[in-house]
Amino acid sequence: MSLSPAKAVVLALVLGCAGGLPAFASEALPRPAGLEPDIGFWRLVFTDVSTAQVVVHDNRYLDIVYEKFDIPAGASDSTRRRMMDAAAAKYEGILKRLATGQRSGLDREEARVLALWAGRASNDSLRAAAGRVRTQQGLADRFQQGLVRSGRWKDHIQLNLREAGVPESLAALPHVESSFNPEARSFVGAAGLWQFTAGTGRNYMRIDNVVDERRDPFRSSEAAARLLRSNYQSLQSWPLAITAYNHGAGGMRRAVREMGTSDIESIVRNYDGPSFGFASRNFYVSFLAADEVDRNPQKFFGDIQPEPAERGTTIVLADHVRADTLERSLGVSRETLRSWNPALLAPVWSGSRAVPRGFSLRVPEGVADAQAVARLAAADPEAERERARKAALSPATHKVRSGETLSGIAQRYGTSPSRLAGLNNLSKKNLIRVGQVLKLPGDARAGTGAGRQADGPATYVVKRGDSLGSIARRTGVTQRQLMAINSLDNPHRIYPGQRLRLRTSPGGG
Repeated sequence: MSLSPAKAVVLALVLGCAGGLPAFASEALPRPAGLEPDIGFWRLVFTDVSTAQVVVHDNRYLDIVYEKFDIPAGASDSTRRRMMDAAAAKYEGILKRLATGQRSGLDREEARVLALWAGRASNDSLRAAAGRVRTQQGLADRFQQGLVRSGRWKDHIQLNLREAGVPESLAALPHVESSFNPEARSFVGAAGLWQFTAGTGRNYMRIDNVVDERRDPFRSSEAAARLLRSNYQSLQSWPLAITAYNHGAGGMRRAVREMGTSDIESIVRNYDGPSFGFASRNFYVSFLAADEVDRNPQKFFGDIQPEPAERGTTIVLADHVRADTLERSLGVSRETLRSWNPALLAPVWSGSRAVPRGFSLRVPEGVADAQAVARLAAADPEAERERARKAALSPATHKVRSGETLSGIAQRYGTSPSRLAGLNNLSKKNLIRVGQVLKLPGDARAGTGAGRQADGPATYVVKRGDSLGSIARRTGVTQRQLMAINSLDNPHRIYPGQRLRLRTSPGGG
């Protein structure tokens, strides 16, 4: 670039010295004795039940586990779902029979289930339990993989938590969110190590059609530390601040107000807010279980060898730079640059967009030497900007992936299904196929769907005759998204008058 090397780029090591530690960061995280059964359940799921296994349990009293069974190798998602539904139905039937008062002539399974409820086996409690049967797929193998992956970023995460005044134990939170998989993406569009939604992520990171910093473990970890600190400052309680990462700080303030207490055990056990479902109710206890396993991995998995810390150099770009210019100047392949900079999206690597001004480019140690910096500084910024401007005029496209719908794609890019259909000459049924390349409007922006969605209704009240599928078609939110957002275990268990959320709360992941 025409600027001097010192002004054109700024070099900084990724890891630095920790700053002063605010007092509230050292606050011990409460572990109420009354929540130990719940913590034990998640410890079981994280360490003793693989993703090829399922446990059937009560969704309120997690110490009631009816069965653990295996899913056949190679089983499809639909087969797995059918097996889980059948197992849940089996125990619902048993509990309903017991709730009639039958206590003699029981078969072995009925007697076993009744014994699980010893001391609290009234007909009313058993009838209620029949409506709370839930299935949970195991996570032990994913957790073990996460323990290995976590070594790449844990130093950086702990540093940022300390600097933000957040307890370092929260470095275990990505085990719950993503199993430390930076490529993880949820049904509702949460992405990355910390599973930020686009709406919340934009408060702390850059998210647009060129850069999505949720995908970068370093940038998203810095953002997560700031969000957790903000939650604590709002709620003055770490259990509430952690739960707010899932349920939103506003939602937790409402829980405290309605319950008249900030005690996490009372809220977990008794709060029945409209969107405080299974995921929110179990977020804190699942984190405590993950932290326990993270501190003692050998106890649960034997010898674990975390991957070495990912250390490199950061170059803050003073102007737009194209990927081919970076390759030539730094002497690094595009594949290497892409692996070190997951926040840069496909248009950058295809050449249709430039790396933007101010972006912190990560490269392996030793790459950004004086000669490389000089070559990068010699690039003509005016020429780079002109090339970026011309590339930006190229039509944007989206390649359809398995499971995508036109409404979901439209939501992702902040446009409407009808506009996409018209632009691509689709039939009245708006049928699309896997592999099809769709043209996008010139003002489309990846990831803006969550922001646009906020302009529409936030909830839907179930009417008589509705099914989850018909609601999905009516609202443009997929059935799987509706189930995830509302913590629904069975798509057939909705009822007239039920209020379903159509988007996630403004929390974290």
